[in-house]
Order: sequence, then structure tokens, then C-alpha cells
Amino acid sequence: MIESKLFATKVFGDEEMRSRLTPDVYQAMHMCKTSHKPLPLEVANAVAEAMKNWAVEQGVTHYTHWFQPMTGITAEKHEAFLDLDPASEGGAIFAFTGKALIKGESDASSFPSGGLRATFEARGYTAWDPTSYAFIKDNTLCIPTAFCSFNGQALDKKTPLLRSMQALDREGVRLLHLLGNTAVTSVFSTVGAEQEYFLIDEKMYRARPDLVYTGRTLLGSRAPKGQDLDDHYYGAIKPRVAAFMADLDRELWALGVRAKTEHNEVAPAQHELAPIFDRANVATDHNQLTMEMMRKVAKRHNLACLLHEKPFEGINGSGKHNNWSLSTDAGVNLFDPGTCPEDNLQFLVIVCAVVKAVDTYQDLLRIAAASAGNDHRLSAAEAPPAVVSMFLGDELTGVLKAVEENRSYSKRARCDVEIGVKVLPRFAVDTSDRNRTSPFAFTGNKFEFRMPGAACSIADANTVLNTIVADAMCDFSDRIEAAEDRAACIKELMRDTLRKHGRIIYNGNNYSAEWSQEAAARGLLQLTDTPTALAHLTDPKNVKMYAKHGVYSPEELEASREILLDNYNKTLHIEAVTLADMVRRDVLPSVLGYIDELSRVETQLKSLGLPADGETLKEVNDLYLAEMQYVKALAVAVSEATAYQGAAAADVYAHRVIPAMRRVRAVADDLERLTPAKYWRYPTYGDILFSVE
Repeated sequence: MIESKLFATKVFGDEEMRSRLTPDVYQAMHMCKTSHKPLPLEVANAVAEAMKNWAVEQGVTHYTHWFQPMTGITAEKHEAFLDLDPASEGGAIFAFTGKALIKGESDASSFPSGGLRATFEARGYTAWDPTSYAFIKDNTLCIPTAFCSFNGQALDKKTPLLRSMQALDREGVRLLHLLGNTAVTSVFSTVGAEQEYFLIDEKMYRARPDLVYTGRTLLGSRAPKGQDLDDHYYGAIKPRVAAFMADLDRELWALGVRAKTEHNEVAPAQHELAPIFDRANVATDHNQLTMEMMRKVAKRHNLACLLHEKPFEGINGSGKHNNWSLSTDAGVNLFDPGTCPEDNLQFLVIVCAVVKAVDTYQDLLRIAAASAGNDHRLSAAEAPPAVVSMFLGDELTGVLKAVEENRSYSKRARCDVEIGVKVLPRFAVDTSDRNRTSPFAFTGNKFEFRMPGAACSIADANTVLNTIVADAMCDFSDRIEAAEDRAACIKELMRDTLRKHGRIIYNGNNYSAEWSQEAAARGLLQLTDTPTALAHLTDPKNVKMYAKHGVYSPEELEASREILLDNYNKTLHIEAVTLADMVRRDVLPSVLGYIDELSRVETQLKSLGLPADGETLKEVNDLYLAEMQYVKALAVAVSEATAYQGAAAADVYAHRVIPAMRRVRAVADDLERLTPAKYWRYPTYGDILFSVE
């Protein structure tokens, strides 16, 4: 009861608005959210006053337009409610106007723009997103906003997402009306983002420059025990971690984030949190808040929260499974097949649209999960491969196959699970199992996009999903509207879609070598790394599609590509420099101390006429000399990369710097295994992964 009263106490939500606004203002606010029409200034003034009063009552003195620049994180500039008091000379009052609520101005010059504007063109605007509630964080009123340039070009993650939701709404309603569902007035995407993360002791974190600067360990020998026994997954949650989770829940619930599920993940020190579904833009805001709160609450417990996709070599990395579905204003889930999916025409047409979208725009889905960090995770036998495919399960695949072949579907009889213990309940078996290896899997009433990495903003994935499905719906609607016999056209377009795009459906093991070969034979894209994937972002079909639906202009799409490449290059540059520094400053001096000890011991043994085993000394010495050469080679590769920009630099980082880093790491890890702990200056994997109780 106490926790339920806590929920959304830091949110200026519907309940607060209903109690603080006049009925006319509340209704106007509600209409603004549902009709997507601008809020009149007099209404905005009333909302701003009520919002300010609510915040001040809770001790708040400042507000900020909270936005999500293209860096993938959040940004905020705090403004006091303070204003001149017209009733007294030199006095001040707390005030907040509708104009300040709706629009803010920020210096945009230091945010990445991908060439959309020159550095001296500093003006940027923040625009209130009234469909995402304001909230109090760090004793500041945070107003979720979009961020754009002086010319209205998107400089953030939210603007394209909102545009994609608008396109999906328009094309979804259009298609459903053509299918006979004329009562629908709105279609929107809902999202639940599972967040995986690691928790380690903060002292261990601070003792590792690689974790501090890059979020992952750039060197480190595997511990004798990792996830080999599968004893961490769903295991009993350790007291210190449980205290963190309880504290995190309270923080998130107060912010209106419906955090629901938490458990230990596969790797030691790895965990997961999953929320209840929400609209795509709200879910994106909430996931950004979740990541921020995870880091903040962890510090309170003397822990460090790692959100990198691959913090530790040799054990599972962390993903962010994006569970995506479509709903109508009547509360109907368009991906709910019902008891007889073979007779659910609306469901089958929508699924065919998704099949067409995923196959046509494999490249965009891969790009939505592309980053330097996620490249380490994808295709690592712990996450989906970098090849996009979709899992539909045996029953739905069978239904679609029957549609494609224009025959009736032989319905499989439902059966119960019989466990063999009388006191245990019988229950109906699902129509398909869950395929944990598939990048894009149908899981009963939603699609789970499993490729995105733990650190990413889910805005990218959902912008892509919304837009490509809107595009497929648009194509379907164009064909149906042009047909004389619409019923026959609907059946034919489903058959035609499945014949052309059915190659994307794969229900088998995506980890197998056979699938890699089969995927190539099917002509599916195999974009193994971020630079290779990003080369396709501005392909003509993608530019045309985004422009058609008003999600990205050609200039904005090119800017997005440049920013993603720049982020990739800078990430790898920081990693390479950090690794070289660690080896030069700590690894080599540590090993040199051990070599000196081995040499002295060998000399003493010889002086006493005792046999001296010089094999260890030779092995360590040889590795020391090799490491010196590999670090020099890494420096040369980094220097070569910095001579280029954009795609050319990314190519050098991917094919010269990364291999050079791997060579440095391999030798450093060998040296760690040979060097006594008294010489080694960094906490080991064993120290880090098993220190939290």
C-alpha cells in the first residue's frame, strides 16, 4: 500500500492536471494530446501556472526542458522560476508562463549536428512534448521536449520518433479503415524495453581506468569460474543487490516508470529490469530515466552500474530487448491473433506488413542496433547475429504458408502440458516456443527486437520500426484503394508479400553455422560491423522512404550517418588510447618487476650451484618484448586513423585499430595469468565479478 501511494508522486500527470486545471483547460489539454494540435497560449499559460504551483509545493525552484540530443543521452539547462515582481521595485516572484513551457532556447553549437549547421550558428530550440508528462528529478521540474535547429531540423532522438509515430498513426488508421474497421481513430506503437546491466563494487570500478573511461574492460584474463555452471541466472538475489533493486524501484515508481520485473541474468554480476509497456515516446523517456537512475542509485550503495554492451570478455554481454506492439484507441492490440488467427484477416494483413517491412529494410534495423559497443555483443553466441531475420513460430508460419499457397489451414489441436505430478496444474501449451536466438521474434502478441545494445537509446529502433511498417501499410493501402475488387486484392497482396518477402522468416537456430550459409543463400544482408551497416543508411530507397513519411529529410539522414560514424570513431579512439596507457603505465612496469625478481632468483640459484628453471623467465620476457612492439603498432594504427574522418576513419578503426587492440590485449591477458598478484596493479575478473554479496 505504501509503494502504490508512492507511484507517480513526482509526475505532473493526468490526476494532478484534472485536480488543478479547470474543466475547460483540462479538456483542451486532453484534446491537444489526442488530436496533435497546438495548444492555445491561454491554455498553455493556465497549464504552466498549475505545473509551477505543483512543483513549488514540493520544494522545486528550477525547471528545465529535458531533451535527448543525438549523442543518445539526455541534456538539460536549468532555469529558475524567478522573475521580476512588477508590484515592487527590485523585488522578485516565482512565475512560469505558457510561452516558457512550450518553447525554450538552448545553445546548440556544442551538440553534434552532422553538418546541419555551422559552429557559429548556435541557436537551438526545445519544444514541449505534451504527450509525455513533466516530472521532478534532482529537485528540478523536467519538461520532456524535442530539440531542433533554427531551421526546424531535428537535432535529437525524440523528433524523428514523434514523426514516425505520426506516420504510423496516419497509415495504420488508413489501412484499418480499408479492412472494414472504420471505428478506429488512432494507431500507436507501445514498447516495453528490457534493460540488462552489471553491478560491481565501486572500488573495483575506480581501480580500472578502462571501466571509468570506456565502460568496458580492455584487458583482463578470464576468471577460473564465469557463467559455466549457469548458477547465477534467476538465482537468489544477493542482499546488497536486492537493496539496490528495492531502492531503484522506489525512485522509478515515483517518476511514473512502471518497473515490474527484475532478476539475475546469465553472467555473474549481471541483472535485468523490465517495465510494463507504454507508448513509444514515453517508453523512450522512461528508459533514459531508468539508465540514469540505475547509475545514481548504484552509487548510493557503493556500487557501479555498467551499461556497456560487453563489459567483460568471455561472458555474456548486455542487451536491451525492445518489445514492440501496435494498439488502437479502442485498446485493441493489433498483434493479438485471437483464438483463430487463420480467420483474423486484420491480424494477418498487419503481420504481412511487418514481414514486408523487416525484409525490405533489414539494413535500417541493423543500423538501429549499430554501435562500437554492440559490435562486440552481436553474433557472440549470446545475442542475435548481425543478420536480420524474423521468427513467427510454427503455427503462425503455417497459417501464412496456407495464405501464400491459397489453401485452407489445418489447425493444430491444442494440447495440455502433462508434467506427471498429480498436484501440479495442467496448462495449455503455447502455439510456439520462444526463440531466444532470433533478432526479431513474434512472442504471442508483440515482436521482440533483440538486437539493440544495453547502452543505446530505444528511440532509434522504434523510429525505424514505426516508419518501415507505416511504409508497408501505405503500399498495401495504395493497392487496395486502386482495386476494383478489394477483397480479392487483399488476399492477393498477402500472397504476393509472402512470396517476395518470406525469405526473412526463419524459425530455427540463428547461432548455427548452417543458418549463416542459408542466410547468404537467401540473399539476406550480413552487415557484420557498424561501418559496414552505416554505409547503407543513406541508400536511395531509405532516403526516399524517410522523406516520403516526413521522418527524416535527406539532410537530416546524412547528418545522422555522420554523427553515428563520429561516435564510432571517437569511442574506438578513446578505447585505443586508454588501452595503450594502461599497458605502458601499469602492465609493462608490473611485469618488469616480476622479470627482475625472476632474474634475481635465477642468479641466486646458479650461485648456489642449484638448477635454475629459466623457462618462466624466458616466457614472461618474450611476452614483455612482444607487448612493447604491439603497443607501438597500436599507436601507429591510431595515428593512421586520426588522419581521416567519417567513413574513411571508421574503416581504419574497424580493420586496423581493433585488430591491433586485440593483439595487445591477448598478450596482456597472458601476462596477467603468469604475473603474481603482488605485481599486478588492476583488480582481476575474479575480483570484480564475485565481490558483491
